[in-house]
Amino acid sequence: MTDDAALNTGLLLYIPYRWLENRVFDALAKAGYDITVAQMKIVQRIGPDGTRLTDLAEQAQVTKQTAGFLVDQLEKAGWVERVPDPSDKRARLVRMSDRGKSAIPIADAAIAEIETEWEAHLGKQQMAQLRRILTKLRAITDPYA
Repeated sequence: MTDDAALNTGLLLYIPYRWLENRVFDALAKAGYDITVAQMKIVQRIGPDGTRLTDLAEQAQVTKQTAGFLVDQLEKAGWVERVPDPSDKRARLVRMSDRGKSAIPIADAAIAEIETEWEAHLGKQQMAQLRRILTKLRAITDPYA
């Protein structure tokens, strides 16, 4: 077992996130929604009105070709659809399909359950403090906030 003091802060942030992510994937799979980690990196960045492929690639930190490949897979699986961009008819937006949107409540429920478990473990005060700290940290770490 690794001494917690030897773990860097980034890893300490990543471990609970990865655990949460795995639980969300399990909940989605049980409900009949298969998706990979790479595909989820794209799905998580799709805005409510759709997002251009180039923006998805940048935000997911993958090449445009990789993003296009992942969107192709997601489109075939019924998660997303490509539609004309109303602000530029030459461009297309990637947006969630009805099937993709129907997976959101399943993921949200899994996350709510996990956060309830974390709050039970940490207590209301520490959970609220954790959220405040992470929100404050996001201001300097998330260029898309």
